[in-house]
Order: sequence, then C-alpha cells, then structure tokens
Amino acid sequence: MAEKKKTYRHELKYLISYREKDIIAEKLKNFAKIDKHAINGQYFIRSLYFDDIGHSAYEEKMAGTSERKKYRIRIYNLSDDVISLECKKKSGNYIYKTSARLTRKEFEKILACDFGFLLQRPEELLHEFYVQSVTNVLRPEVIVDYDRIPYIYDGGTVRITFDMHVRSAFEGFDVFDGSIPSYEVMDGTKLIMEVKYTEYLPDIFRSIISPDSLIYTAASKFTLCDDIKREKYALGVSS
Repeated sequence: MAEKKKTYRHELKYLISYREKDIIAEKLKNFAKIDKHAINGQYFIRSLYFDDIGHSAYEEKMAGTSERKKYRIRIYNLSDDVISLECKKKSGNYIYKTSARLTRKEFEKILACDFGFLLQRPEELLHEFYVQSVTNVLRPEVIVDYDRIPYIYDGGTVRITFDMHVRSAFEGFDVFDGSIPSYEVMDGTKLIMEVKYTEYLPDIFRSIISPDSLIYTAASKFTLCDDIKREKYALGVSS
C-alpha cells in the first residue's frame, strides 16, 4: 500500500449559516461539481484524532504555532473500504497532508497499542507514527464526526466543502462502532465551509464566496470537539 504524495495547499475556513450555504451552493452548481465519491450529494466523515502525553496537537493549535501537525485515522460512511492514517501539517501559510492506507486489522492493532507492524511497512508516515506512539505516547484523543457536501473544480485543485452537524465522540474509539454517543459542537444554525486550493483561488470563486461578508474562523473541528470532551469530563458526564 503506497504512501500518498505530500500536497501543499491553502486552506480557508468560514463559519456560515445554512442559508448562506444554500446560496453559495446554488452558484457553485454552475461550474463546479459534486465529488464523485459522494452519495446523494454528500458523505459522512469520521476521524479519530490522536494526541501525545503533552497534548501538543491541541495546545499548539490553540497557541497558533506556525509549525505544527496532528495525526488522525479517517473513514467514510462507517465503511472499512478506505481507512487512512493521515498526518496534517501546517507550515507558515501552507497546509500539507500525507496519508497511508490501513487494513481493518492494522487499525485494530493500533487501538490495542500493538505498533510493531508499522515498522514492517515501507511508508515513512507509518514509521513516524510508530516513533510518536512509542516515545511521546501518542494515543486516541477524540472522534470527530460530520456530514460533508463536497464541490470540486479544475481536477480537484480547488475544493469547497460544507461540513454540517459537527459532533464530538469520546466514549470509545472504535471508529466502526455507530453506537458511540456523540455531542453537537455548534448550534444548529451554523456549519463550517472550507475552501482549499493548491496554487491560487480563481476569481470566479472569490466573487461567489465574497469572503469579506463571511466570518473567517481559525478554530479546527478537532479543537472544537476536544473542547466538548473536556467540558463533559469536567461536568462528570463521562467516566
């Protein structure tokens, strides 16, 4: 299973209303298209985020550290057809991501803290994940769930996604368990729109999105969900 090439990109995030989403999506339909992997126009994403013993991923994000990274395992529609271990890194104004496919058995080994197999794989990312898991006690932190409507343009160099019903789950980390309780992290009137592009954002997108009229947010779904976890534990909701 080959490691995917690192891709540099810009990533902008906006907190918008569902009405704003409908207006922007209607305009996008004229020149962009729904990702072919979407079912009835969207798909469900579940990501299991990891953090180390010092909670570096959370603390560095909250501090706005310019060079930072976080690890996650991602699946779609609760299926084990695609299981990706990913490392998302920020370097200055750029975001880049590396990923490697896992089998379900390999995922289960990671949950059981059986990391030896990672060194048997050729991917550099898996070796890096092994080192972090063994030396820095990298462990599952929180599950992030949401429903995504994905638009793509120009062969995928531009992606605009609407992430709805963002939910936090932490009472178990088996990503294939659909019964794990989850908690909404935003009120029902808002969602997150992400604009991702590799080189430049075409003017047609700028005219449709009108960034000046939208609320830019630096918050990540990971920190929003981890905040809910911290809040629930502080209130004694979870044991």
